[in-house]
Amino acid sequence: MRVALAQLEIESGAVEENRQRAEAAIAEAADCGADLVALPEIFNVGYFAFDAYQRTAEPVEGPTLTRIADAAREHDVGVLAGSIVEDLAETERVETPADEGLANTSVLFDRDGERLAVYRKHHLFGYESAEAQMLVPGESLGVAEFEGVSVGMTTCYDLRFPELYRDIAEAGADLVLVPSAWPYPRVEHWKLLPRARAVENQFFVATVNGAGDFDDASLLGRSTAYDPWGTTLASTGDDPDLVVADVDVSSVEAVREEFPAWRNRRI
Repeated sequence: MRVALAQLEIESGAVEENRQRAEAAIAEAADCGADLVALPEIFNVGYFAFDAYQRTAEPVEGPTLTRIADAAREHDVGVLAGSIVEDLAETERVETPADEGLANTSVLFDRDGERLAVYRKHHLFGYESAEAQMLVPGESLGVAEFEGVSVGMTTCYDLRFPELYRDIAEAGADLVLVPSAWPYPRVEHWKLLPRARAVENQFFVATVNGAGDFDDASLLGRSTAYDPWGTTLASTGDDPDLVVADVDVSSVEAVREEFPAWRNRRI
């Protein structure tokens, strides 16, 4: 399966411009032969645009995710729209963790634009961030089947919590996609954590970060795909880019057979 990581330039609060960039990236990825495209965290508003969260929040059935579903259908490609600020009170046809409030929500679409899964970020960032005060954490595990591949979903800060990834591995995931808004200066953490999650669970991990500057932060880009050995398959720098990696999920079981750490677990 060919996976494309759309490292978008994200402009603070510029919803329409950011949507258009996402649509263009989906089209470009399809032209590159991608089967599945992943978008960054809060790609339509910008993670650090906290003052815009309330006024730009949408339900799962809202305009941003509707347009992404349409783009998936038009270009015949799966898309992880990861993520938007969801208005939980306005979402109607999807179970929510609360009756009201906001959530950091990703949706996985198939090639027909049909929803395969909804994932809400479990671990809300509190370090010099308003996210933990503004949003409701998710409760459901993000794992879904896409064309024979078991795809796991987490978001940014979730990378620091290995127990979540072990739960995803236990649920059968072959590949975990990680939409993020990871800023400078934590470059070494960004390189270490997803690689560690890949090695300890012996599955593929692909991180898709944004690019761009906000009032208080700059996104560091460096979207990267890792194989079950923790080897880098494809990566990029800090500018907007499209990272393409071919993922052979049969190697997950092969790696676990060759190096049986998975079977040697005692906890």
